[in-house]
Amino acid sequence: MASLGEIFSNGLKGNIVSGLAIGVGVTILAPLLIPILAGIAKPLAKGAIKGGILVYEKGKELAGEVTEVVEDLAAEARSELSASQKEGGTAAVAPGEKSA
Repeated sequence: MASLGEIFSNGLKGNIVSGLAIGVGVTILAPLLIPILAGIAKPLAKGAIKGGILVYEKGKELAGEVTEVVEDLAAEARSELSASQKEGGTAAVAPGEKSA
């Protein structure tokens, strides 16, 4: 029978006996390996979910802060426009800009 190295070196294109041997081996080992892999995968999945929740909460908090800053800037700009229109009827010009 072919060794494992020979089986993989020809791309698993061996004879029917090699394929059958691999199938039987997987069938025998699967009941032993599945609980072990499940025991490893569950904590990893739970950790990934926790991390995702934390990232979501931080992003939500950051978005709220950015929204607040933008709203404050817009309110200040409206206030300046309103004040300048009451004074002379022209729009306020930001520092460093030329009036039209």
